[in-house]
Amino acid sequence: MGQKKAEAKKGFKAGFVAIIGRPNAGKSTLVNRLVGQKVAIVTSKPQTTRNRIQGIVTKPEGQIVFIDTPGLHEGTTALNRQMMREVAAALEGIDVLLLMVDASRTMPHADSLLLDRAQRYQSKTILALNKIDRLPKPKLLPLLDAFGKAFPFAALVPISALKGSGCDALLKEIFKALPEAEAYFPEDQITDQPERFLAGELIREKAIQLTYHEVPHALAVIIDKYEEGPTLLKIHATLHVERDSQKKILIGHKGDMLKRVGTEARKELEKLLGTKIYLEMFVKVVADWRENPGKVRELDWHSQLEALAEDQGKQFDGAEEKEAEEKETEKD
Repeated sequence: MGQKKAEAKKGFKAGFVAIIGRPNAGKSTLVNRLVGQKVAIVTSKPQTTRNRIQGIVTKPEGQIVFIDTPGLHEGTTALNRQMMREVAAALEGIDVLLLMVDASRTMPHADSLLLDRAQRYQSKTILALNKIDRLPKPKLLPLLDAFGKAFPFAALVPISALKGSGCDALLKEIFKALPEAEAYFPEDQITDQPERFLAGELIREKAIQLTYHEVPHALAVIIDKYEEGPTLLKIHATLHVERDSQKKILIGHKGDMLKRVGTEARKELEKLLGTKIYLEMFVKVVADWRENPGKVRELDWHSQLEALAEDQGKQFDGAEEKEAEEKETEKD
């Protein structure tokens, strides 16, 4: 996750904070709010965050590296199990655990799965009670009291990730719990995710938002080509679904749905990356990929990057071999 430097600037704090919660608790919305820019996809559909997203917040008093995680749920498919492994991996080496719950839909006894995860981090666990804008005020204090009795939280902070209320108070509590350390990342960096991954996630977000309910979890996006030119970025993406019926929904009548997805994704990516973009998309059926551990790994962005690095390595080795052969021919 990065190495601390030997000496920290006096009073400066830095560390890793994992956010865990149920699906649709608002974790991605909070990360985007605190970072000040979109680094995680946000939809009304649960369980759409699949990989750990690191959002970086740097203030004069310190730096917080947020790790967003998939919503906690029981793992049934290979994809679900991979998502829960992502949660477990996110909790390794963290400094603070941030539990996030939807205030309008929960009570401590209903969130035993969440509280169980916090047992290791008692003194460094903060509760963010989200969506308080949806909760009648008389119900807020009893809810805070109930959570306070259920677990020894370092702090309980009511917030609205969507509207921003309580978010400054939450940052203060996190900084209190972090150790003194040097910053892990440059102060102008907001994520450690590669831009091609963010592009794939944004395309997936738009497709989820615009298509029917049956498509979202069956959808994976692979960026096949990401070519940066001086004035134009060319992106070729393949959208993987599990059934022909989902492919038809995603393409739409005469391709109108895919065109809408592409237009919305392109506009947001141009704004995010600050360059003109040519976006080409294809839809491919990969039957029951969520049930197949091999396919889940293949469609995971970490694996995509590994494969890309391997291909580049092979190309480099091939070029070196060719150059050596040419030199040998010249000698002859």
